[in-house]
Amino acid sequence: MSQVSIYEKYKAWTKSSYFDQETREELLDLHDQKELEDRFYTDLEFGTGGMRGILGAGTNRMNKYVIRKVTQGLADTIKEQGAEACHRGVVIAFDSRRYSAEFAMETALVLAANGIKAYVFDSLRPTPELSFAVRFLHTIAGVNITASHNPKNYNGYKVYWEDGGQIPPHKAKMIVEKISRQRGWEITVLSEEEAEKQGLVLRVGEEIDKAYFLEIKKQLLFPELAKEHGKNLKIVYTPLHGTGGRPVQKVLEETGFTSFFIVPEQEKPDGEFSTVESPNPEDSRAFQLALDYAERQCADIVLATDPDADRLGLYAKQENGEYRRFTGNEIGILLEYYLLTQKKKMGQLQADAIIIKTIASTDLGEKIADQFGVKMVNVLVGFKYIGEQIKDMEEKGWGTYLFGFEESFGYLAGTYARDKDAVEASALLSEAALHYLLKEGKTLPAVLEEIFLLCGYYKEDQTAISLQGKAGKERIDRIMDYLRTLKPNCIGEQTVGSIEDYLVSRRFILNENREEPIDLPQENVIRFSFRGGGFVMARPSGTEPKVRFYFCIRGDSGSDLDDRMARVKKDFLGSIQELIKM
Repeated sequence: MSQVSIYEKYKAWTKSSYFDQETREELLDLHDQKELEDRFYTDLEFGTGGMRGILGAGTNRMNKYVIRKVTQGLADTIKEQGAEACHRGVVIAFDSRRYSAEFAMETALVLAANGIKAYVFDSLRPTPELSFAVRFLHTIAGVNITASHNPKNYNGYKVYWEDGGQIPPHKAKMIVEKISRQRGWEITVLSEEEAEKQGLVLRVGEEIDKAYFLEIKKQLLFPELAKEHGKNLKIVYTPLHGTGGRPVQKVLEETGFTSFFIVPEQEKPDGEFSTVESPNPEDSRAFQLALDYAERQCADIVLATDPDADRLGLYAKQENGEYRRFTGNEIGILLEYYLLTQKKKMGQLQADAIIIKTIASTDLGEKIADQFGVKMVNVLVGFKYIGEQIKDMEEKGWGTYLFGFEESFGYLAGTYARDKDAVEASALLSEAALHYLLKEGKTLPAVLEEIFLLCGYYKEDQTAISLQGKAGKERIDRIMDYLRTLKPNCIGEQTVGSIEDYLVSRRFILNENREEPIDLPQENVIRFSFRGGGFVMARPSGTEPKVRFYFCIRGDSGSDLDDRMARVKKDFLGSIQELIKM
């Protein structure tokens, strides 16, 4: 976009009476030319699941005017589905971030102006409850105002379709096309009073909460155990200032886990996330306060959820009294193992049971499934692809979904939702910890060691390289092009068995010098799979200017995994660092 058009956009936003005084003043106070250009050089992009961005005035920022424009695109898409779709309406949730409640109402009022009913939650709710609510209310779509675990200066807009899953690509494309046809920024918005008077905006909450909590409790394997002995498990929990506080506490205490302590400094919703650098349970630093309390209270497990309560992190006490951090992969395989072993013992493991994980998640998940004769389905990165498989199973009757997980701390048992659920995972992990403690005298770290002894030792790691701007994108493209030229026999002394290029949907088997198709949608991902298990994978982010590298190493003992991982990372990333300098 030219300098003139950037200035023209800026001028329109500062002069037009459509934009409120606060917006105009914020822009007029801008004196940094680069900041001004960044705010207006493009429009914030609506991607496959929605959009997220930095809060602020401008076309490349998250604000109510961008929300209105995108919602009009959603409204136009819904109206094409007919009057029945408009009547079914859209359910809208929001998290604890700045302006989340305001953006939720802006969304509702644009929909109302288009004659589309909007159900708005009466206060903040977790992302998985929004996914559940879409199907519970039989709406045509759902919107959640959240930026998940991003820093405090971000917010976002996630769209779900009628199955409760994140919006499929063809529907996202329709919304983008509708947005591109809009002329200017002025979008019609109904007043809140008029929308409620016409019955187009309705408040929802308690009824959905009860139904959602009930479905979570149905996923527990031993409800009587928690009722009788739940008080014996000491739990410290932090919602990291997000939406998880009330639902996690309510579900756990109603289930019987009454020795429950919530970190007081992080209990209340706070869009500033004032006690943490990053409100992300993937970041060990986010657990600092919770671990301090855990040591004082001799807690058995320590749980943390992100701002929209779809991701869950875990520390668990070891036999020596120290707390062990679990990665997202380790939590996933722990829950998978717990569900499979206990369901098999109870005679409840269906012959057509299905476990699903993403291609970025540990190969150990597949090894565990093999031990129980259960089929593992691998999907592209993103929990929406797990949700799509659940829908496909239900519609075509080809399997029984049991559990799904992704390495980025997301898990779901059961089919009541179509997105990862940290509220449910908190309950399942607590039950697993109690069961192993009382029935087998084991801590969760001891159970993890049991899994390693059964299936082999695995270690995972991840690195991201951020490359800003147009030049950064060109470097990311160059990195992916370079990786597609490689046919290495080994990486860091790990023998490469196959190379999966998901952009062309082909798998190359090196020792047989042949290739075969990959039955997954095309995506800009390349993965080098090691013989016997493990891999290195590269994937550009779909929402940020960065490329992610995933590493999974397998060994027969845990003692040399760190050295193996270091060699693989050094070998693989060394040439890429040289490429970035070019």
